[in-house]
Amino acid sequence: MRLVTSIDEMRRLCKAIRCEAEHQTLALIPTMGALHEGHLSLIRAARKSPDRVAASIFVNPLQFGPNEDLSKYPRTFEEDCAMLEREGVDLLFTPTVEEMYPAGTQTWVDVPEIGGRLDGASRPGHFRGVATVVTKLFHIVQPDRAFFGQKDAAQVAILQAMVRDLNFDLEIVVCPTIRDEDGLALSSRNRYLTAEERKRALVLSRSLRKVERAVAEGQHAASPLYDLLLQELQTADGIRLDYAEIVDPQTLEPLNDVICGALVAVAAWVGTTRLIDNILITPRKASVC
Repeated sequence: MRLVTSIDEMRRLCKAIRCEAEHQTLALIPTMGALHEGHLSLIRAARKSPDRVAASIFVNPLQFGPNEDLSKYPRTFEEDCAMLEREGVDLLFTPTVEEMYPAGTQTWVDVPEIGGRLDGASRPGHFRGVATVVTKLFHIVQPDRAFFGQKDAAQVAILQAMVRDLNFDLEIVVCPTIRDEDGLALSSRNRYLTAEERKRALVLSRSLRKVERAVAEGQHAASPLYDLLLQELQTADGIRLDYAEIVDPQTLEPLNDVICGALVAVAAWVGTTRLIDNILITPRKASVC
């Protein structure tokens, strides 16, 4: 695995990979480090089709608000590198903030309508920072495919819209959420949780499973499903709800029913740690959607 810190060198190496053979393809997995099995699942999925895989580790300051956890966001660079090398990553891009955002940088990429929903509503400017850094990574690497996790469903919706609107010549591949045995969705921020907080955090996945079961039993109206979701979330002490929503997976707008599919998404503070989770409801009758 080759470590790269400069944009110019990353561009040169990625171009060389694409020129090696007529059908050579390149996958990109953008990360902020503090890697876990969820990230590794993206790399494994990428290795199934593209010939070469690039990853990035960059804690992007543009997506953190003034009172958020940028300074304490977990940084485990050596362990991350060892994991990526074991998984067969070819290139690892690890630029500095100064390399990505030189003095005088003033251009942003924004998807304002979708970016103002779910996490965007409670974290103003967050998705503008995400869209900006991912756009830069796409231009630098020029991948054929970019891999993201379903756990970050709102981010996925925004990046899919951005790729469509800006005519990027690449495919966004969305991989399933990876969970611990008890159901907690894997997250770099899980390491902030105390043992007791971790137990409390299980209410997020528990509430989603309750809605999933209700849909399987024939409930498709959003209002009673939303009531079930809130009912379960309110059973846990020490949880401060940020949002609980049943929305369209592409637009993140609220739905009246889930017949044509839905994203059921929750975010909550567990102690001082903000966690997100979601499930996708598959369409009941694709022919009418």
